[in-house]
Amino acid sequence: MAKKELVGKVVSAYQKTVVVRVSRNIPHPLYLKRIKRSTKFYAHDEKMEAKVGDTVRIRETRPLSKLKRWVVVEVLNGGEENA
Repeated sequence: MAKKELVGKVVSAYQKTVVVRVSRNIPHPLYLKRIKRSTKFYAHDEKMEAKVGDTVRIRETRPLSKLKRWVVVEVLNGGEENA
């Protein structure tokens, strides 16, 4: 079975752990206007290469701790590198 993969933005980084916010647009149940919703996922980052503001791809994995069920597959692009 294929593992789920998501793309999101790093909002917080700890030692070997990053918090990734994944946003999606859904229709409002009554008015059908598209509204933005987001979910935070805790992901394992073994090489500690993702920084706050980076866009990353994460993949579902076995439970690694109480909250971590995802791993960072790749850092797609950096955040404010020139700032």
